[in-house]
Amino acid sequence: MEIIAITRNVRLSAMKGRPLARKVQGLPVAEALKVTQFSPKKAAFHLGKTLKSAIANARHNHNVDVDGLRVKLAVFDEGTHLRRHWARARGSASPIKRRYCHIKVVLAEDGQDS
Repeated sequence: MEIIAITRNVRLSAMKGRPLARKVQGLPVAEALKVTQFSPKKAAFHLGKTLKSAIANARHNHNVDVDGLRVKLAVFDEGTHLRRHWARARGSASPIKRRYCHIKVVLAEDGQDS
């Protein structure tokens, strides 16, 4: 059984979150929470929130024991872009592209690999 939690439109570049997602993938839920709590990155805060949401989904919706869960998949996908313009010399403008991302966490029971 897979438990999924998704956080959309996080004001963070997906590229900055992907190394943390790779670090958390495959870990038991308790260890993954520790990694996110003690990491100084902004991405760790948002990944921790999504991980806690997935744990709450497992408890509330599926009545699963949380101790037997692993992080099967943690993904930072590209989201929308907030486009602005920065005024430059001689009446021209340069684009500013604020990047957003979507975070997806999939939990699976310990025995399941696929």
